[in-house]
Amino acid sequence: MLTRTNIKNGDELSILGFGCLRLPSNETEAISLIRSAIEQGINYFDTAYVYQAGKNEVLLGKALTDGYRERVKIATKLPPYMVNSLNRAVKIFETQLDSLRTECIDYYLLHMLTDKAMFDKMVSLGVMEWLEEEKKKGTIKNLGFSFHGSKIDFEMIVKSYDWDFCQIQYNYMDEYNQAERSGLELAYSLNIPVIIMEPLRGGKLVTNLPEEVISAFNDFDEKRSPAEWALRWVWNHKEVTVVLSGMNAESQLAENIDTAQSAHAGSLSFEELRVYDEVKKIMAEKTKIPCTACGYCMPCPHGVNIPGCFSAYNDKYLLSGKRFRWKYVQTLGGFSSKSAFASQCVECGKCEVHCPQKIEIRKELKNVSKEMEGILFRPIIKIARKMLRIK
Repeated sequence: MLTRTNIKNGDELSILGFGCLRLPSNETEAISLIRSAIEQGINYFDTAYVYQAGKNEVLLGKALTDGYRERVKIATKLPPYMVNSLNRAVKIFETQLDSLRTECIDYYLLHMLTDKAMFDKMVSLGVMEWLEEEKKKGTIKNLGFSFHGSKIDFEMIVKSYDWDFCQIQYNYMDEYNQAERSGLELAYSLNIPVIIMEPLRGGKLVTNLPEEVISAFNDFDEKRSPAEWALRWVWNHKEVTVVLSGMNAESQLAENIDTAQSAHAGSLSFEELRVYDEVKKIMAEKTKIPCTACGYCMPCPHGVNIPGCFSAYNDKYLLSGKRFRWKYVQTLGGFSSKSAFASQCVECGKCEVHCPQKIEIRKELKNVSKEMEGILFRPIIKIARKMLRIK
């Protein structure tokens, strides 16, 4: 496993970090996967207070017993959007320490800052001053933030505090989205280590790719999987310290670790970079909604499976119409007791304030409903349910 040095404190961090959001639902399998990753050299694990309503931190804490805690760095996050008082922040932090079974957090982040106002709120509430005191006490080793917003807000936030590190969304499709390449380079110039999330864009750069994209990858002399292509692009940047991947199977872990053995900064050739340019052009033309399936918009109070709706809708264009409506019906509950269709949206807007990608969810759900359902959709579903004896 290759490592890169944290330019701020000298920590040697595995270039592949483990994003815990997408762990297997089975606890035994999840713990086994985490420990397998550690045995193979991964030493950076990222979780958050809101992941699985706190259960994710509890699971990671269990996995790091029996001597594993001493071998890794834990990164977790404080959600500013849930903090309206200093007391609330303190209680969340205390809960996290208990859940993770640890006396300190190695890398602690303000979670999902979207603009400068969110950071200013933490300052005005006294949260930043309190976090600095926790650093002095040793319960927090490094203080940073994760970001989903515009590059202008990123620049303001990154210059507003002496950050120990930061975390941004970055992949070959988001080079000029959110913090952008310029934000990555700015942080590096300020000696702020950068952790990368969504290198595979929530799996969108791996599964259900257009045939033209597969052909572009396969035409290259050295055969690689889409995941390897995506990860190598991010690791090619010298400004990147750790790349997080949300692995949920041993096969994914094995493939990513194999890739991480030789992913040096600046190693991609001109010919390889041309492949990325071709793929980016194809993907940009075919992707209608930039959803990464992070799930921050969920649960919908009216039962809409928002990421599922957008995934099926994108597949209609990415896969040139192959069974897209069947996927929509099958995955969104058309043949089960509870449906989760786009047409169930009542436009309450609760989802939009949590979307890191700033998607106009209500507007897009209308488009999904119009194109994926149609006038005869519900009568057909009703008949099908009756035939299948589904209530």
